[in-house]
Amino acid sequence: MADHSIQSAGSTPSRAHAEDSPTCVAVVPIFKGLTLAEQLEVAQVARPTLIERGTTVFRQGESLGKLMVLHSGSVKLMRTLASGHEHLVRVLGAGDFMGEWAFLKGGRAKHTAVTLETTHMCVFDHRDLATVFRTYPSVGLRMLTTLTDRLADTEERLVSAISADVGARLASYLLSLPSVARDSGVFDVQLPIAKKEIAALLDTTPESLSRQLRAFEKGGLIESRGKTIRLLDVDKLLDMAPE
Repeated sequence: MADHSIQSAGSTPSRAHAEDSPTCVAVVPIFKGLTLAEQLEVAQVARPTLIERGTTVFRQGESLGKLMVLHSGSVKLMRTLASGHEHLVRVLGAGDFMGEWAFLKGGRAKHTAVTLETTHMCVFDHRDLATVFRTYPSVGLRMLTTLTDRLADTEERLVSAISADVGARLASYLLSLPSVARDSGVFDVQLPIAKKEIAALLDTTPESLSRQLRAFEKGGLIESRGKTIRLLDVDKLLDMAPE
């Protein structure tokens, strides 16, 4: 561990703060390379925060001096276009973070963030986060890796939106979700967000998404059980998904 510790500017963590934070820090991939002692040290400058469902965490264009990492729950990031239309950019879940643009570039928030469910976060002031990065360079490297993965995901979605129909985009999305094997060649996936949010991610309407799901069911590709989707014919879904 580093010889010098990280101190939160102007505050001393309470007992509840110190006990709650390590769990939040440990769940975030960018901190998983640290030892438990180092995670406990980082936790001293993390502020555990509970945000209710439907809360606007920050708005596009606002000054943002914090990095927020999700312990549990989910948040949607939206970009308001010049036309006034809101475009869903990404849905974040446990282990994800937001506010990195303002930290790295010093600019204002690029998105509006709204919680989709009650969400627990660890919040870092930028000045404290800079100290974390100086003390533990591996954290910055892991953040860079995550941002690179996000860029690759965005590029794939852009190619899919341009070159593929709704069915192909839906097939690709279902195949990208974490799965649980059932019978031979059959897998279950859980829809992590509401169907209207999935429709926005796939650049289609909720009605078109529902029609495509029904078509998949009628064709024997899937079986829908609420938020659980059983993938019955993965090979055909792979054939449909864009390269």
